Amino acid sequence: MAEIPGKPLRLLLGFDYGARQIGVAVGQPITGSARELCILKAQNGVPDWQQVEALMREWQPDALVVGLPLNMDGTPSEMSERAEKFARRLNGRFNLPVFTHDERLTTYAAKGERLQQGQTGGYRQRPVDALAAALLLQGWLEENSPG
Repeated sequence: MAEIPGKPLRLLLGFDYGARQIGVAVGQPITGSARELCILKAQNGVPDWQQVEALMREWQPDALVVGLPLNMDGTPSEMSERAEKFARRLNGRFNLPVFTHDERLTTYAAKGERLQQGQTGGYRQRPVDALAAALLLQGWLEENSPG
């Protein structure tokens, strides 16, 4: 389990970074589960930092996980660098550990999950960014859980 030296991780926020929207999820290493939280609007990948700060105050996470959008062959994508920059900004602003996690196919999986739930409608009417954030955070928790 990834942890901060001398401090166990109790709560994490996960971010599915995008140029127009950033999905946010909350997860707990103790239960190994993550769930959707909200979607932040962004302009050219820059969120309203006051909204991010409000989330930090409300949830008081021990660490953050940012999805890393890699190409299918595992190489960095055009958005990877932007997501890593966002991760560095989170770390700089909130002085919390920030982990990145391969998020390949999380949006695809999130759309499939919405369809299974019987939720129809286009992506614009029913965005899946927060669900994608929950899926990537869930993946990080599974990879970093003890045993």
